[in-house]
Amino acid sequence: MAERISSMVFGDWNRGLQVGQNNATIHYYSPEPPEPTPPPFASIPFRRDPTFVDRGDILDQIGRQCSKPASRVAIVGLGGVGKSQLAIEFAHRFAAHSTETWVFWVHASTQARVIEGFKSIADKVKLIGRNRPEVDVLQLVFDWLSNVRNGKWLLVLDSADDSDVLLHSTSGDKDNGRKLVEYLPQSPNGSILITTRNRDLAFKLTGTSQTIYEIGSMTQQEALKLLQNRLGTLSDANAAADLVRSLDLVPLAISQAAAYIQMRAPRTSLVQYLDDFRQSESKRVKLLSHDAGDLRRDLRQDGGASNAILTTWQVSFNHIRSRRPSAADLLSLMSFFNRQGIPESLIRPPKDSHNAAQSIRPEDITDSDSQDSDDETENEFEDDVAILRDYCLIMLSEDANTFEMHGLVQLSTRRWLKAQGLQDKFLEQYITVMASSFPTGDYENWAVCRALFAHIEAAAEYRPNEDNLKKIWSGLLHNGGWYAWLQGRYAVAERMLSQGKRTREKLLGKDHEATLASISLLALTYWDQGRWDEAEKLQMQVIETRKAKLGADHPNTLASTGNLASTYWDQGRWDEAEKLFMLVMETYKAQLGADDSDTLTSMNNLAWTYWDQGRWDEAEKLQMQVMETYKAKLGADHPDTLTSMVNLASTYRNQGRLEEAEKLGVRVMETCKANLGEDHPDTLRSMGNLASTYSDQGRWDEAEKLQMQVMETRKAKLGADHPNTLASTGNLASTYSDQGRWDEAEKLQMQVMETRKAKLGADHPNTLASTGNLASTYSDQGRWDEAEKLQMQVMETSKTKLGEDHPRTLTSMGNLALTYSNQGRWEEAEKLFVQVIETRKAKLGEDHPNTLTSVDNLASTYHNQGRWEEAEKLFVQVIETRKAKLGEDHPDTLTSMGNLASTYSNQGRWEEAEKLGVQVMETRKANLGEDHPDTLTSMGKLAFTWKSQGRHKEALSMMESCVQRRRQVLGLSHPLTKASLSTLDQWVNN
Repeated sequence: MAERISSMVFGDWNRGLQVGQNNATIHYYSPEPPEPTPPPFASIPFRRDPTFVDRGDILDQIGRQCSKPASRVAIVGLGGVGKSQLAIEFAHRFAAHSTETWVFWVHASTQARVIEGFKSIADKVKLIGRNRPEVDVLQLVFDWLSNVRNGKWLLVLDSADDSDVLLHSTSGDKDNGRKLVEYLPQSPNGSILITTRNRDLAFKLTGTSQTIYEIGSMTQQEALKLLQNRLGTLSDANAAADLVRSLDLVPLAISQAAAYIQMRAPRTSLVQYLDDFRQSESKRVKLLSHDAGDLRRDLRQDGGASNAILTTWQVSFNHIRSRRPSAADLLSLMSFFNRQGIPESLIRPPKDSHNAAQSIRPEDITDSDSQDSDDETENEFEDDVAILRDYCLIMLSEDANTFEMHGLVQLSTRRWLKAQGLQDKFLEQYITVMASSFPTGDYENWAVCRALFAHIEAAAEYRPNEDNLKKIWSGLLHNGGWYAWLQGRYAVAERMLSQGKRTREKLLGKDHEATLASISLLALTYWDQGRWDEAEKLQMQVIETRKAKLGADHPNTLASTGNLASTYWDQGRWDEAEKLFMLVMETYKAQLGADDSDTLTSMNNLAWTYWDQGRWDEAEKLQMQVMETYKAKLGADHPDTLTSMVNLASTYRNQGRLEEAEKLGVRVMETCKANLGEDHPDTLRSMGNLASTYSDQGRWDEAEKLQMQVMETRKAKLGADHPNTLASTGNLASTYSDQGRWDEAEKLQMQVMETRKAKLGADHPNTLASTGNLASTYSDQGRWDEAEKLQMQVMETSKTKLGEDHPRTLTSMGNLALTYSNQGRWEEAEKLFVQVIETRKAKLGEDHPNTLTSVDNLASTYHNQGRWEEAEKLFVQVIETRKAKLGEDHPDTLTSMGNLASTYSNQGRWEEAEKLGVQVMETRKANLGEDHPDTLTSMGKLAFTWKSQGRHKEALSMMESCVQRRRQVLGLSHPLTKASLSTLDQWVNN
């Protein structure tokens, strides 16, 4: 009998089901009650950020793209630069503006999170069947999104960083299973906005680079706005700017810092945080590892997001390490460089690295094998670079040959390496690469040194642990300090050389030659900073050690002896300097011969000592000998020959032999330009020296033109604050002063003085010299009080720093005495002048040019007081000595003769005054030219003498000629032109 079948009802969802013989379990589900589809709404898991800062018009650009049918837009950038925050803000704005559009949010950090997000969409829109286990929810949501009848929608796919999540099968079967990317519809009623760290994935998801928006750091203005929004107020604007720059303008790092400051207020302030951040790398790591507690970041562990910036980036590192270890190694090496200008040549593996790694014998490699291997190495490097760029961890510079990184990314990478126990490995690789690439500081290496120096500064901050690596590191610091010293970056040079010295002393011993080389360079750095006592101490140590180890006549010993002599020279200890220079020169002659380059250098040094002592004939003799030897040995166009010619020209100039100085100067300059180029240091030096000759000749326009060119070229080549640039700036200022362009002179001199104060310190001799020059400009303008204040400062500092009898101290005393004289403070002026004269007589001798200048100044003070006989006596004494030492037609001799003529005139001794006046004028016309300012001065004085004699017609004619020439030469605005014009007007009217 057949079994009775009971009545059974099937719901619509399984209508048409036929059951034959079925051994499987049949599940019966009660039919789901229909749910009404809700109206469109926004499902954004994060609230809007009240501290959000707009990043230009990027949200408007994204909005325009998302308004297009089936659009896909990607925001790409490094972790922490604000991709998700932009997406959150955009989603809220989009929802507020398009209330009839669905807004969905899916976290795409893992496949599980994507599937979870799709299930959430199914729940939000009440899809029928979504809860049944056998239903493919991904397909269900895909179908719903693809149906235009369901309305417009925006899907935000956030943190899609791992390409495996979207591009690999959900079943684990790469070949057969469906990929999550296939469930992202390209429906005309929808748009997808993606945030990702992976540029390559962004391109694969969007299909075009035109809808990819790469986000970098904020602008400084945006970063400051974010910091202010987070803190409420910025207590210190400068500290705030420094802080956001220190944080690489990265939004997450700024938010993290603000949260830290707020949590620890009032004990921690913005300034305190900045101070702590700058203390050390370990302190920075600690601060940047602090979790900021931002609820707008997806903090679930499987998402990998974090409110600590360093942790955020380490997710990317781990991912790259698992996908492509060689790219992670490249990133590790790059993390030790300076963040900018990382040269490709230093990080690219050598072409034979592949062969070496495989331990293949050279004889086993054919030409084609070698080429294939090279190509493979090339391709592997490019692939490594590509993945690092895709993750925005490195950037390509404009020249495409160097790379850049965020400093915080480098810090995070080094922290990651330290945690993995790999820091020493890559630090060794970095230091070894730099040591083999960075040359000595010699001029021919400057281009390479300039390109790599920032990375040497980075290397100086690291402390290797292994002794052999420390030796390599110390050599690197030695060369880096060498270059920094020659560039005038004395503080940097001192720091590097001190580190190298200490390391070499510990590893090699204090008497090792490498250690002594570091000590010698450090001493030269002290020397250029005016720290002559410290330089002397180190140089003495080197000399004594080398004498004991190498002997007194070894070239290295002699070189250090010459350096000590230079220090004595700067200290004004010219007798001791001369003695040492003579010793070095004679030893070199005996050891190497009279025409050896070291011998010639020592002769030149000795000549400069004579030069400063006013022994110009002896200096000339040595310089001539050096020049002729160089000509015979090296040729007339060799740089060393040209340098010797420049030195000789300087001596000619001091001797008043201006035509000879000019002739040599022009020849040297033209040869340097032709052989070395217009911007070579030797060329610029020759141009500066020739400009000084033009200035002495009163050819100030020509001098100005050369000095301007030298200054601008040095600015471009060396920087505005390089010592040589500052020297040329000061020279140009002096020319402006000679031209009566005092405002321009003052501006430049103030600039030089302030820069030297900042770079060298207020008490450095060069700073004091520039301060004195500014005081002279004040004095020329009759601003006596300002001049006196500066001159007093220079004098007191010089006394303390250099000693009361140092030549520079005596010069400052003489300048102050002149100011007293101009103020009519005759007794104070006289007292100072007498002190200067007596000291100079004792130190330099009665016939030294500087001694004679101070005697001449004292005579002028007597003259101004009406003490004619005392003035006359001193003027005669100076004239006779200058005639004997310098010759009758030397500019200084003629100046004294002109002063004596004025004294005769004031005494009513008209004939004697006229005779001297005519002699001075005619000699100046012959030697300097009729238009030279000094010639015009003597014409004006002679006119006064004739006027006093009642020879009005001749006086008027002479003064008219003087005014006319001064108009042509100096210009109408020059003070001397104005003074002579005023005198002429008075004479004509009377």
